[in-house]
Amino acid sequence: MSIKKAKEYLKTKNLEKNIMEFTVSSATVEDAAKAIGCQEGEIAKTLSFLVEEEPILIVVAGDAKVDNSKYKEEFHEKAKMIPFDEVEKLIGHRVGGVCPFGIKDGVKVYLDKSLQKYEIVYPACGSSNSAVKLTIKELEDASNYQKWIDVCKKIEEKM
Repeated sequence: MSIKKAKEYLKTKNLEKNIMEFTVSSATVEDAAKAIGCQEGEIAKTLSFLVEEEPILIVVAGDAKVDNSKYKEEFHEKAKMIPFDEVEKLIGHRVGGVCPFGIKDGVKVYLDKSLQKYEIVYPACGSSNSAVKLTIKELEDASNYQKWIDVCKKIEEKM
């Protein structure tokens, strides 16, 4: 259901041609990068948090992770991810397909500066086997983001 909602939303932005569906999982950054054939950093992973008990989404580069002190500086409280079993109810997409498109009304979206080093990024598209190819400008336009924030640190390279 949520891929349908994301597709319908992206169609209103004339981005439906950029949607990709795979026969393999794209639920993790590693899986998505393999399915697409890109760097893990180009995967725009969408993380779901509660701020003052309200759900928010932060879209970050696949090779970054949230820095707790930066997060607290931005949102004035400790990072609290939405529990796995509540994500779909609060956001509108299941874990593995969470994206900033076709989400529930009132969910605020933030874009992390870790994405800005890429020209093209690949967020999920509402399911665990989908993605959408977007320029940063298209991501800004389609996500209805609040603002760019800086809450991440780069993950150390895998050995």
